[in-house]
Amino acid sequence: MIEAYFDGASAGNPGPSGAGIFIKANGQVERISIPLPVMSNHEAEFHAFIAALEICIEKGYKTVSFRTDSELVNRAIEKEFIKNKTFAPLLEKALTLTNEFDLFFLKWIPSRENKNADELARRAIHQAE
Repeated sequence: MIEAYFDGASAGNPGPSGAGIFIKANGQVERISIPLPVMSNHEAEFHAFIAALEICIEKGYKTVSFRTDSELVNRAIEKEFIKNKTFAPLLEKALTLTNEFDLFFLKWIPSRENKNADELARRAIHQAE
């Protein structure tokens, strides 16, 4: 099974942001850093998830286990609801993309298990500056 770890980070809240995606697929590892504009950390987390979904879809992966240390993103996807309406369009886009997979999993993990994606997200912030 493909494993895709993702994380979003902001230098300030809001501030320059980045998305980090770490994918383990068929014995290979892929590291992706994506600079994002000024936004909140929670927005960056959603953007990182959407980017991870899109990358896996582009690669034709049909069974993917996504991993995040963002309780907000995990809870929002699980319940298909978010209180803060600012994030509603991001949640809607993410939910639409999850339908592209034959098997989709999202698992919350502690931050210490998401260090690769976190490092990639922080690197992306510096690419944007």
